[in-house]
Amino acid sequence: MNNAVNTGVWSGSWVAERLGVGIVGDDTLTQMLGLALRRNPKRAHLLVSNVLGKHVPQSPSVVYGHGVALGRRVRELLGERDSARAVVLGYAETATGLGHSVADGLGTAPYLHSTRRPVAGVARAGGFEESHSHATSHLLLPEDPSLLVGDGPLVLVDDEFSTGNTVLNTIRDLHDRYPRRRYVVVALVDMRSPADAARLDAFAREIGARVDLVAAASGTVRLPDGVLERGQDLVAKHESTYSGARGGDICGSAAWARSTPTDPHPTHNRIDLNWPPGLPDGGRHGFTPAHRAQLNAALPAMAARLATALPKNARRVHILGFEELMYTPLRLAEELERTLDTEIRYSTTTRSPVLAVDDPGYAIRSRIVFPAHDDPADGPGDRYAYNVAGAGFDAVIAVVDSVADTPALHAPDGLLAQLAAHTPHVVLAVVPSYVPEPLYAAALPEKRPAMLPEPLRGPAFSSYAPEEVGWLLQDLSDVTLEAPTEEREEAIQSGGAHYAESLPVEYQPSEQYQELFQAALETSAARIAQAVGVVTETVIAERSPRPVLVSLARAGTPVGVLMRRWAQYRHGLDLPHYAVSIVRGRGIDANALRWLAAHHDPRDVVFVDGWTGKGAITRELAAAIEEFEAAGGAAGFDAEIAVLADPGSCVRTYGTREDFLIPSACLNSTVSGLISRTVLRADLVGPDDFHGAKFYRELAGADVSVAFLDAVAARFGEVADAVAAAVKELLASDRTPTWEGWAAVERISEEYGIHDVNLVKPGVGETTRVLLRRVPWKILARAGAGADLDHVRLLAEQRGVPVEEVGELPYTCVGLIHPKYTRGATGADGKAVTV
Repeated sequence: MNNAVNTGVWSGSWVAERLGVGIVGDDTLTQMLGLALRRNPKRAHLLVSNVLGKHVPQSPSVVYGHGVALGRRVRELLGERDSARAVVLGYAETATGLGHSVADGLGTAPYLHSTRRPVAGVARAGGFEESHSHATSHLLLPEDPSLLVGDGPLVLVDDEFSTGNTVLNTIRDLHDRYPRRRYVVVALVDMRSPADAARLDAFAREIGARVDLVAAASGTVRLPDGVLERGQDLVAKHESTYSGARGGDICGSAAWARSTPTDPHPTHNRIDLNWPPGLPDGGRHGFTPAHRAQLNAALPAMAARLATALPKNARRVHILGFEELMYTPLRLAEELERTLDTEIRYSTTTRSPVLAVDDPGYAIRSRIVFPAHDDPADGPGDRYAYNVAGAGFDAVIAVVDSVADTPALHAPDGLLAQLAAHTPHVVLAVVPSYVPEPLYAAALPEKRPAMLPEPLRGPAFSSYAPEEVGWLLQDLSDVTLEAPTEEREEAIQSGGAHYAESLPVEYQPSEQYQELFQAALETSAARIAQAVGVVTETVIAERSPRPVLVSLARAGTPVGVLMRRWAQYRHGLDLPHYAVSIVRGRGIDANALRWLAAHHDPRDVVFVDGWTGKGAITRELAAAIEEFEAAGGAAGFDAEIAVLADPGSCVRTYGTREDFLIPSACLNSTVSGLISRTVLRADLVGPDDFHGAKFYRELAGADVSVAFLDAVAARFGEVADAVAAAVKELLASDRTPTWEGWAAVERISEEYGIHDVNLVKPGVGETTRVLLRRVPWKILARAGAGADLDHVRLLAEQRGVPVEEVGELPYTCVGLIHPKYTRGATGADGKAVTV
C-alpha cells in the first residue's frame, strides 16, 4: 500500500517526473518510500516512509512487524550474550515507535527515546543536536540514571539515514559521557552516499569502537543538477494556490481528498482506557522488559474498551497517535486489527510541515493543520496530520498523553474539531503522562553545605572595581592550566578532553593589534553604547524594574558592567551584578545558582551574554535551568538571555541584531578584567565548589578592561535620545527568534564537509575566538565587509589562515575550526592546511 489509497502508482512518481529525482537500490525501496516536497534551504525533497506509521496511514501489523524484524536481526548480529546486555535508543519524533518495536524484537532490552519535551523533576542524562533541525535539542531523560551506563551494546534507531550526521552527533556525545565498545545503528532505509558511509567507518576507528549497521533496505537518492532551486520553485508555486490555513489543506484535483462529513453533527467520544497505574506511556523515561509484559497483559482489555466506542457499521478505522507518542497507539491499533473484522490503519501527528498535493503519484495527498496542544518548550506552532483528510475513514481514534489533553486540543480550530470535519466519528483516548519520582531530590539538600563562599571581587580578583561585579567563581590562579592551542585542539577533537578542562595560552597582542583595537573602539563606541542602552532599557521594561544582572563569564561580563553603568546613568539604579560560569555540554554552575537564590529573588535574575552565534549557549542555559529545578533547586530563574548583539536571531532581548565588531571580542583577559575563561575539572572543582578561573595579574601592563568600559560609557549622553526611540520601536515589534543563524551554520557545515556544527563559529565575536583560542582552518568573510573585519584579517594573516570571501552570508564572517586536526596534519605551528 503506497499511500492512504492504494492506486498502484508509485507515490514518488510526481516528484520524480518534475524534478528528475530517482531512488536507486533494493527492489523494495519504492514499496517502502514515496517522495514529497517541503520548503527547506538544503533539501527540497522528502523521503516519506510507507511503513513507519508517521505520515502515511498503514496497517499496524505492517508497521510493528518491520520494527520487530529489525530487532530480531540485531539479536542475531549480537548473539544471546550481548543482546541481553543491550540498550535501545530511539530518536524523537519519528522513530520513537520504531525504536520501541526494535527493542521488542531484541526481546529483553530496555528502551529509551530522546525527547524534545523537558520534564520537570527529571534530570538530563545527555542530549544532542539534530544536524538538519533548528528545533529544540534532543534530551535524554531516563528515570534510572544508570540506564545509559555500562559497556553493553547501544542500539540506535532512526527511520532513515541520509547522511548519518545525527547518529555521529549522538554517538560522539554519548561516548564522551558513557564510553562503550560497540554500537549498532538501525534504520528502515539506509540512503547514505558511499562518502557518508565511509565517514561512519572512519568515525568508528577514531573512537575505537565497533559500529554495525542494520537496515531493511538500502540505496541512494539520485539528484540532478539544480534540483534544489527547481524544487523550491515547485513548492512556492503549489503553496501559492492555497493559504495553508488550518483544516484540510489539499492541492490538486482528485475528489476523494475533498470528502465532507456524512453526519452534519459529528460525534466526539472520550474513552477511559483504564491505563495500568505506574505503567509508562512510552520510552521517554525508559521502558523495561517488565513494563513490556505489563502492557501486553493490559492491551486486550484496553482495545476492547476502544472497540465499544466505534460505530457498528465501521469498515475503515484510523488510530492517530501524537508526535512522540507512537508506540502505545501502535500497539492499541495492532490489538484492534487482530480482534476486529475491520480495516485498521495507523499513523501519527507531526510537527514537520510538508507540501500536500492530491495526486496518486505523490506521498502526501492531504494534510490537516491544527495548533500545537501540549504547550511545547519551543513555543506555539502548527502541527499536522497527513493523508487522513479524504481517506474515507468511518471513525478516527485520537490517542494523546495527558500533557496534550489541553483546551487547545478541544478548541474550535483544534485537532479534534479538524478531524470531525473529515470523519463522522471521533474518539479520544488519553494515556496518563508518566513522570518518574526523582530518586535524589529529597536527599540532595542534606548533602549540600549550609553556606557557599562570598563572591570574589577586585582588586584581589580581577581589575574591575569591587562594586562593578562579583565573581561566583573559585580562584585557580596558582594552578597551571594552560596548554598550547594545538595540543588542546587535538585533545578536544579526539574526545580525550573537554575544552573546559584546560586553558589556552593567553594571546599576547602585538603593538599593531593593540592599535587596531583602539581604532575599532573609537569607531564603534557610540554604536556599542546605543546597544547597551537598548538592551538595558528592554530588561527594565519587560523583566524587572530592579534586575539582578548575572553575566556569563567571561564574554558577558564587560556587557553586564556596561548595563549596570547605564542603569546608574539613566535611572540612578545601583544594580547588583555577578558573573557565573556556563560550560557547553556541562551546563551552568548549579552552586552559583544556589548562591543567587539564597541572596536574591530568582525571578529578578537576568542572564547576560555578549552576543549570540548559533545559539548553543542559549539552549545550554535553558536545559541547565530545567535540570537545576528538576534536582530540587529553587524555581523562578528565567533562562532567556539578554545580549548586546543577536546576529543569530536566537533571543528576544538584545541591543541589536547587527553583526559588527564589538571590540571586547578582539582580546581575551586583557579586556575582561584579566580573568581567564572558566574551568571545570573534576580534580579541581568538587560537587560543592564554584567553577574556577584564573586572575592574570602579570598582564596588568596590557590591561584595557576599564579603558574599554570608560570609552563606551562616555558616549551614553550622545546616544540617549536614539536609545529611547529604538526601545519604543523594539518593544512594539515581533522579536520572536527565527534561529536563522543556526540554519546558516548547518548549511556551511555541509557545504564545507565539516559535518559538525560545533566546529562552525559564526559572527565577528566567535570568529575572533577561533583565531585566538582554537586551530582555525579558514575564515569566511561576507563580500564587501569593511573595517569590522580588519582585526580578523590581521589575526588570520598572523596565523596563516586563508580568508575566503562569500557572496551570501547572514553574518559578517564565520570562523571554521580545523575539522580533522592533529599536530601531524596541521603543523606544530598551528597553521592550517587544506583537507
